[in-house]
Amino acid sequence: MFSRFPFSRVNWLVSSFLISTLFLSLTAVPVYLYFFGIDWFQVALFFFMLFACGFSITLGYHRLFSHLAFRAHWLVRLFTVVFGAGAFESSVLWWASEHRDHHKHVDHDEDPYSISKGLFHAHIGWLMFKLKPETNLENVADLKKDSLLVWQHRYIHLIAFATAFVFPSAIGFAWGGWKAALGAFLIAGVLRVVVLQHCTFCINSLCHYIGAQPYSSKCSARDSWLMAIITMGEGYHNYHHEFQHDYRNGVKPWQIDPTKWIIWTLSKIGLTKQLRRVPREKIVLCELAEAQRQLEKRLQNHGISEAAAEYIAASYKRLQTAAQEWAENRA
Repeated sequence: MFSRFPFSRVNWLVSSFLISTLFLSLTAVPVYLYFFGIDWFQVALFFFMLFACGFSITLGYHRLFSHLAFRAHWLVRLFTVVFGAGAFESSVLWWASEHRDHHKHVDHDEDPYSISKGLFHAHIGWLMFKLKPETNLENVADLKKDSLLVWQHRYIHLIAFATAFVFPSAIGFAWGGWKAALGAFLIAGVLRVVVLQHCTFCINSLCHYIGAQPYSSKCSARDSWLMAIITMGEGYHNYHHEFQHDYRNGVKPWQIDPTKWIIWTLSKIGLTKQLRRVPREKIVLCELAEAQRQLEKRLQNHGISEAAAEYIAASYKRLQTAAQEWAENRA
């Protein structure tokens, strides 16, 4: 049985970290809670670290650096670089490189976390096993010109450890001595890392597995309000794959996208600017085009006369012509 296991392809460093932090979360954290209990300070520190590191990934690593969806003040950039490291998801350069490959090759072999290789692979397997050559960072040449990102990449392990574990432990010690420090290390440190990582991993796995496809069925990405809650606004993934440079994922006013709300709020106080938005008309036309494809697919399954099919196709062509004329007149 074990003779067939590909031990040579295991990424032992990453796998050991993922397994050991999960093990401590399931064993050491309950033991601590049994003997020492929990108070409002530990809960507050857990959620502060969860949101500080989590939004540093969604706002910073993802929308700011990977997609250049807006520009940010150096304070915002520094915050996301430091606390993003505390998510233990590697450096901005590595993260953005993998993510840009994902968008370029979504659902194909070159996609580092392709859902076509299975839910486990997309969620965590791609990290635990060396299934492709080491990332060469060629597709992030623009980011490599940023001295802040180069500094973070060079010292990523030190910054990550200090932010994720030393920082909350120090706050805990200042608050209530060694007991509070131990609790902060386990709850705001170890447990928080595990929770946040799996929330992020859900973007790669479940956001390509459950939900609707209102903008495009050409790739597996889907929109889900439930995933939006779990991933701090990244759950409207079908829209994101169609319009990846928009600073919004939840483009509709009622959609849950706290990352978008934070970016917009920061723009009002001068900490972010040049927020990139896809024109509303282009979004509507995209939705209509996908609705047309879905309609044709359903009608094919139920049988339709040639005349009716031609009428539907002609109507769609008129819509495309009108859209093109509108775009030309607008320009």
